[in-house]
Amino acid sequence: MKRSSFINMFLAVFMLTAAPVMAQEEHGFKKFNVVEGFEDNGFQWFRDAQLLAAGNKEKSNAMTIGWGAVGTLWQRPALTVYVAEKRYTKEFMDKEEFFTVMSFDVENSKVLNYMGSKSGRDGDKAQALGLHTAYTANGTPYYTEATMVIECRIMYAAPFDPNGFKSDVPQNMYSRFPAGIHSMYIGEVVNAWKK
Repeated sequence: MKRSSFINMFLAVFMLTAAPVMAQEEHGFKKFNVVEGFEDNGFQWFRDAQLLAAGNKEKSNAMTIGWGAVGTLWQRPALTVYVAEKRYTKEFMDKEEFFTVMSFDVENSKVLNYMGSKSGRDGDKAQALGLHTAYTANGTPYYTEATMVIECRIMYAAPFDPNGFKSDVPQNMYSRFPAGIHSMYIGEVVNAWKK
């Protein structure tokens, strides 16, 4: 291979791998190792509400989530989220390979309130809030106004099986929950950025 061809190939690969990381850095994010640098209490992190986004550059949606888990599964750092069957975001979760979970600071609590009370079927929620959508190297959407973005590749997805409910907690929950049974999505954390 000629030297100029090798250099051109190297530069092309570098641009493909480096440009998306620079895009996150442009928005004030710094990459971090989620296994060593995740400082939040996993029991409180989802209770305080996060934003889940899925889709691609053509179409995406986000929703507020208050259920989830942070940990390790199959020797991978894992993040688990739950999406009810009637939620618009579920369509994107079922089509795409990746999703993001985002944190927002207190000043942006209106984002979580709005995203949790409106449906993306009725209009572009991000646009209504004035959020700026950006994309990871994998094409996964996130909002530049977030304070932390965790990108996951879905390793497992399945709806809850009511036959597996072993206590009255889930039975009582779904007896009065109009959005339907939740599906569980377990994602391997592949990238994490915070401001």
